[in-house]
Amino acid sequence: MLKVLFAGSPQAAKITLEKLLECAKECDYQIVGVLSNPPSAKGRHKELTPTPVAEFAMQNNIPVFTPEHLDSACREEISQINPDVLVCFAYGHIFGPKFMSLFKFGGINLHPSFLPKYRGCTPVPAAILNRDSQTAITVQTISQKMDEGELLTQEIVELNGTETGESLLNYCADAGADLISIVLDQIAMEQKVPAGMPQVGTPSYTKIITKEDGKINWDDSALKIEAMVRAFFPSPSAWCLENDLPLKINSSCVYKGTYECEDKPNGTVLDFIKAEGILIKTGDGILCVKELQRQGKKSMFYKDFMNGARDFVGTVLK
Repeated sequence: MLKVLFAGSPQAAKITLEKLLECAKECDYQIVGVLSNPPSAKGRHKELTPTPVAEFAMQNNIPVFTPEHLDSACREEISQINPDVLVCFAYGHIFGPKFMSLFKFGGINLHPSFLPKYRGCTPVPAAILNRDSQTAITVQTISQKMDEGELLTQEIVELNGTETGESLLNYCADAGADLISIVLDQIAMEQKVPAGMPQVGTPSYTKIITKEDGKINWDDSALKIEAMVRAFFPSPSAWCLENDLPLKINSSCVYKGTYECEDKPNGTVLDFIKAEGILIKTGDGILCVKELQRQGKKSMFYKDFMNGARDFVGTVLK
């Protein structure tokens, strides 16, 4: 039986871990431990809270390792469970040669993009922002350089232009677990990592997304802003200022109708159409907003929002 150490932290990685555990019932591997980020302070009382992956592992009686650093003490702890292979998705750390020497078969990594396109930590928002028609789920070997490992398997994902950062990442996390399971079964059967394919093409790199990246520029086109709303949902979200206060735009589309508004500045809330949404002028076209969220409030459907914002039409958003 192949012994697996799973490394990951956020909710999406928890989806992958959960699916791997389910697949393990019919495969020749078992999850013998989980490596995740340390608990972080959350909520009003700043209580230390485990990552979604760590919490799920503890609920399923899987040993959990949450070191600050992958140092000698951490390596010694993990060596006690004698894992054969490392499986990683969204852990966020580079694994050094000393750490990787713990694993008989090295490690494999799940990456939701067409490698070498969109290497780095935010490939899913990048694909949505660029309005790509396709992306991919890739399983690669773990290398000493970021996302430069050989490709073990890859599955194309067709995009229809309605995906959000959350929905696409969660889909890749779930479907990716099936691909990982196939690779793990191959390793268990052949007692070696399958031959991989080198990455071909010019690499591109994604960066850490900050709150400021979500600030809407109303001089941009409605098409660009709509993609931004989807890519950054639910975090860090696409946002603007309404009378100097933050306003999140959580769902929108490009308005297909016509509207005379040449004399209005970009960012003007033009109209509220009950059957459509809230119309906002952009640098090219009109954005039709479906869900909004004021600071400290819950996200609201546009009709409910307008019930408490009678003077919203005519506001110029910044």
